[in-house]
Amino acid sequence: MLSLIKNATLINEGKRYIADVLIEDEIIKKIGHIDEADFAELDTFIDATGLLLIPGVIDDQVHFREPGLTHKADIFSESCAAAAGGVTSYIDMPNTNPPTITNELLFEKLRIASENSVVNYAFMLGASENNLDEILSIDKSIVPAIKIFLGSSTGNLLVSDKGIIYKIFKASPVIIAAHCEDDGVIARELEKFKNKYGENIPFQYHSKIRSAEACYKSSSFAVETALKTGARLHLFHLSTAAETELLSANKLHDKQITAEVCVHHLWFNEDDYEKHGAKIKWNPAIKSEADRLALIEALKSGKIDVVATDHAPHTLDEKNNAYLKCPSGAPMVQHSLNVMLELAERGNLDVKEVVKWMCHNPAELFKIDRRGFIKENYYADLVLVSLNEQTFVKKENLFYKCGWSPLEGESFYSRVITTFVNGRIVYHNGKIIDKKAAKQLMFNNY
Repeated sequence: MLSLIKNATLINEGKRYIADVLIEDEIIKKIGHIDEADFAELDTFIDATGLLLIPGVIDDQVHFREPGLTHKADIFSESCAAAAGGVTSYIDMPNTNPPTITNELLFEKLRIASENSVVNYAFMLGASENNLDEILSIDKSIVPAIKIFLGSSTGNLLVSDKGIIYKIFKASPVIIAAHCEDDGVIARELEKFKNKYGENIPFQYHSKIRSAEACYKSSSFAVETALKTGARLHLFHLSTAAETELLSANKLHDKQITAEVCVHHLWFNEDDYEKHGAKIKWNPAIKSEADRLALIEALKSGKIDVVATDHAPHTLDEKNNAYLKCPSGAPMVQHSLNVMLELAERGNLDVKEVVKWMCHNPAELFKIDRRGFIKENYYADLVLVSLNEQTFVKKENLFYKCGWSPLEGESFYSRVITTFVNGRIVYHNGKIIDKKAAKQLMFNNY
């Protein structure tokens, strides 16, 4: 199968230039000037004049809720939303039901994804206080990282014993990806607000309960443990200015400790609780405007390496509860690229940097085989984006199973037109086209 994308504006490896891209089956065959007359027959021809062509976005942290929580979301529904947002690959987290803390359960998730995912997929194995043998026996070519919860979690995924944490960090054959919030600090602050408000704590105090202190105390412990043990550490969803001081601005391949920030921590600040309430209750919490701006500066300086979503849907019935009964998390994967391009349009960021943080760096950090770049002999995971057409976020055009978004009512100046996965068009102009193009991600963890 031959496909030709003609006259696209490529954003790739820090450059912006016009070129043609020839795709043969699932691989990028040639980049440059390509004359369609040289081919007797093309299966697909796209005139991309005026459109950006970027590598497919790689989201290194999503919760697609399958198995066990499929009333909220499932791999099919959320991977459709991913495709609509230009996300061609995702790494799913282990806090499903049951939690993915054995290799047997991880292989079952891979089986489900092989049948149902619309975009490329991988899964982290979760750390628990008694599964070190499972961690040691992973296949490094299919497991990108071990996810460890150093703060509140569901089921038996919270690891609080420092001796066990040390052993996991010391022994893990792959990257440790950490959720960092200190339970002791959170419990102390929560008790203060419960004494004042009971169960009906105003959502605006979420950032005071799950505070900057709670984040920094846990993140600094994780960094200290990584430095002592030699572990490769990836800090998930940083939310505070203080945490950025734990990081270096070295080149990505030289770093022992890397970090991610999520689009909601770059878009919202704590003043937005008044308008959005439960819909922007995340863990870690949305913090101050000063924190938001510091996270943007840490991205630009090279201290933070990856932008992702922590996509974590709940039903509206679940979210429409008082503070103590309202779960944390929200869906974001369908519009993460729009958010980042909007920040670039406002002058906060550069589009070439957005591609680096959302496409190149996740591929490099996790050593994903032949993805994240527009290169010859790489998989053809590509996204065509218009910067001249708006995206209006409304219930009617959401692919999420939960049927809502904290971004409803927003309009973005960019629109995802077409998403290619392994050389096949999976999404085009609001519709899922091909449901069987996805592949399992492979990792070069030698």
